[in-house]
Amino acid sequence: MSFSHDVRECIRSTINDHDRRFACLYGMLLFGRTVTYEEICLKSESDVFRSVFPVLLKTVFGAAVPLSVENKPRKDHSVLTIYRITGREAVTKIRHTFHIHQERCIDMRNLPMNSMGAFLGGVFLTCGSITDPMKEYHMEFSAPTEKLCKDLCDLLYSVGVHPNIMQRKYAWSAYLKVSEEIEDLLTFIGAQKCTLQLIEIKINKDVINQINRRNNCDMANIDKTISASERQCRDIQEIIRHDGLKELSPELQELAGLRLENPHLSLAELGQLLEKPIGRSGVNHRFRKFAALAEHYRNYDTGENES
Repeated sequence: MSFSHDVRECIRSTINDHDRRFACLYGMLLFGRTVTYEEICLKSESDVFRSVFPVLLKTVFGAAVPLSVENKPRKDHSVLTIYRITGREAVTKIRHTFHIHQERCIDMRNLPMNSMGAFLGGVFLTCGSITDPMKEYHMEFSAPTEKLCKDLCDLLYSVGVHPNIMQRKYAWSAYLKVSEEIEDLLTFIGAQKCTLQLIEIKINKDVINQINRRNNCDMANIDKTISASERQCRDIQEIIRHDGLKELSPELQELAGLRLENPHLSLAELGQLLEKPIGRSGVNHRFRKFAALAEHYRNYDTGENES
């Protein structure tokens, strides 16, 4: 099952009293696909939606609002369920109860004390989605009108999250990409279990990223050490080819021998192998002497030092 499904399951478990049922149903109806004077239509592929919406509708309105249900199988083996409430009397009862006007907007009179989370949970059940946090952090609400989308954003601002808005082909979307804000909103709508899952995933991803960065840094340092060692060995071989090593100080001769025997070691490690250990900067200074002498021999071979 998807992460969105897990969030919906958590929301369902919190809709457990009259005020929350009323607010949740309001969120589902208000953000449904179609609301006219003759018909209210909602569509969903969610199993959780199928189990919640008819029950809430019957709980709040009883037999006064008949519901027709149509299932449409899709090529990907999913099922799109279409819910229709038809007839002016039934539609008018719903619109009057929830103060739903021609230009749909969020009416705070429908949100009793402590039921805003249930309302947003209902909105998520109808038009919300959340991407698998292993891939990216993205939570989205697809509203049927620009007015509803902006009202939803204002409501989300009031609870401390700051969505962005974009227009899609047939709808307006409010979306979040900051993981901390997604965590806060999941908690607010009753999906605390999913909040903990997201935090755990984020911690694991951070650990993996740190390991990868450290490994990349280590590889870069290894490549740098190997490249420097190869250059130093070439310089020493050039000096040996010109029989110049015997003219160097014992300290330089000792370092040259150690480098040829240990091409994989860093400067600091070579420094500790010397009879009189020295630090990295001291070793580097000595290799600069090798480089200068080797360059002198190369220039001599090419005639650049001829007068």
